[in-house]
Amino acid sequence: MIDEISRQFEVAWALTELHLAALVDADFLWEPAAVCWTVRRGGDGQWRADFAEIEPDPVPVPTIAWLTWHIDYWWSAAIASLQDQSARSPAEVSWAGDGAAAVARVRELAAEWRKLLAQMSVERAAEPATYPWSEPELRTVADTLLWVTVELTKNAAEIGQLRLLRAAGG
Repeated sequence: MIDEISRQFEVAWALTELHLAALVDADFLWEPAAVCWTVRRGGDGQWRADFAEIEPDPVPVPTIAWLTWHIDYWWSAAIASLQDQSARSPAEVSWAGDGAAAVARVRELAAEWRKLLAQMSVERAAEPATYPWSEPELRTVADTLLWVTVELTKNAAEIGQLRLLRAAGG
């Protein structure tokens, strides 16, 4: 089962890498709509993401910078959870600061994920998982491993769509 999960991750990663490799600096902070979530540099020099625990209505369209921040937030939380560590809150996760650094961070997370998968046992995958589930008694580590692939695929598709829209003059 772990081999199959790893192979599915690699398919999702290939899609992600396709889009990451094509990004240019101007893509990251391009705001595609009037209602938009992005990242903003604070007085302390840190880049913080727009975020709300309950999504507003209408849901803001994210920038690519926000999406790369979001990947850092949820993926680092998943890794921390599977390593029995505390995850950082959204406010504690700052954006990398520029496109190249954001892409490097996402690639770093992919490398960490591959290591985690390589060390994963079928027995560990069958254990209960707490992240990202609100009812952990119903979910296993395998559910979390599979969720990461789905979430990454979703975020990669969003990044790709935004990149294509900006390039087409959207």
